[in-house]
Amino acid sequence: MTDTLTNGMSKDAVERAAVFDGSKRSANMPPRDASTLIILDGEGPDAKMLMGRRHENHKFMPGLFVFPGGRVDRSDGSIPSADQLNPIIEDKIFNTLRAKPTRRRARALALAAIRETYEEAGILLGERGGGFNATHKDWQAFSQLGVTPTLSPLRLVARAITPPGRTRRFDAWFFVTKAEHIAQTLDERPTDELQDLHWLKFEDALQLELPVITVTVLKDLQKRLKTDPTLEPSTKMPFYHLKGKNFLRDLI
Repeated sequence: MTDTLTNGMSKDAVERAAVFDGSKRSANMPPRDASTLIILDGEGPDAKMLMGRRHENHKFMPGLFVFPGGRVDRSDGSIPSADQLNPIIEDKIFNTLRAKPTRRRARALALAAIRETYEEAGILLGERGGGFNATHKDWQAFSQLGVTPTLSPLRLVARAITPPGRTRRFDAWFFVTKAEHIAQTLDERPTDELQDLHWLKFEDALQLELPVITVTVLKDLQKRLKTDPTLEPSTKMPFYHLKGKNFLRDLI
């Protein structure tokens, strides 16, 4: 895995990224469910994607460029949507979840990716109308603007669990959707978690300071788009995790 991670980044950049990843040893903790959303504008490997720089004051990956994303909130699984996850994708998540898998947890991962994209990038993904009504404060902008989240356009391209001993641990699922599913972009973002938001081509994104796993997922996605431009749900995706002292790249 090391060879894969170092391609496209200098040795110094990889080492800095490893430090910013939260590699300081700490008391072990179970990973939290989390999700990330890659929005593609364009077709195939020439598409652009939205990325932003994490605030320098963050304890986890400060100053690095990432996709919008974060941990799942307790309320995410109960939020209404205009449609449901592709059943193949839902099954893939449900059948490989840690601990006690539920369909609600699988659905919550997808909705968390949409919510985090709104909070960090001011982008509401979904369709207008549908009578969306959510009382939770994190979703009130969708209700006020008449946008109902849609899950069927989401595709799943990777999963990664933060190694033990890190200051933060996540079981992160990487979703992809098309920019055509953006219902509205706000002039002001709800939070300042992400700064310097940009639409970037793969080659430009790989020149930035990125978390090691982001480099890996970007390279995987760029390669996959060349042969699987529609990101078919049945295509197996990489799952990165640590077993013993070895980083593994399984396919699920």
